[in-house]
Amino acid sequence: MTAPLSIRTVLAGRPVSRDDVLAWETGRMRKAAAKIGLPAPTGDLPRMQETFTEAKLALGPDEVRRRLARDLRLSDASARALTALSRGKRTTSTCDLYVTGAGTAAEFAAWFSDTGRSDYAHSMIAANPDHFLIDTAPDGRQEVVETTGGSPFATRFFVDYEDTASLVTPRNPEFPIEASGTARSNAGLAIGGVRHEFRDQDGGFHAHLCVEFPRWTAPSMIAQHRMHLACEFGNWITFAFGG
Repeated sequence: MTAPLSIRTVLAGRPVSRDDVLAWETGRMRKAAAKIGLPAPTGDLPRMQETFTEAKLALGPDEVRRRLARDLRLSDASARALTALSRGKRTTSTCDLYVTGAGTAAEFAAWFSDTGRSDYAHSMIAANPDHFLIDTAPDGRQEVVETTGGSPFATRFFVDYEDTASLVTPRNPEFPIEASGTARSNAGLAIGGVRHEFRDQDGGFHAHLCVEFPRWTAPSMIAQHRMHLACEFGNWITFAFGG
């Protein structure tokens, strides 16, 4: 008999229960709905997740950007200032997920990177209440509009998975698979990046997830983003393997 899907979460060396991650997701629903100007979803978490996802997708990219225009201006200015003050130095928010009863690291990475999936847009938005837009820009970069960590403002950035030159987190050779790239502002300024790495383990795989922020980002935001990572990747893994 195949073992059921299980995700063990470790944040900054501290185990966090799956129930705590799901409780965090539930708690973010109302705040995210208020941010984008939609009714707060109700019901159990799966129903809330589906209702809120469909409502965000129904707005369309232009309306999402319009509704969040003030936030995006403020967060862009903040990112420019923090990047300048940090002078190229970064701080990281990390999360480790230990997955059993699922597929392999390569299978998950392939699913995650497949922008041609019919459910791609839905799965990207459904993974976290704070995801408002995740789309492929005309130049191939990934456009993201989300509330990052504990930020009071939604932010917009573009992830280039072909460009890792500005990342300060070294590649770990013990993790043969990665999804890594530089995050840039709309004006092209490198404001951070991601170094997500994966390796197989008995019965599943280990995901080491890392987001780089400018060095002077508030520690509270770094801590909050760990749970953001646990939520989104926990859901993506569940979507990928039908758990």
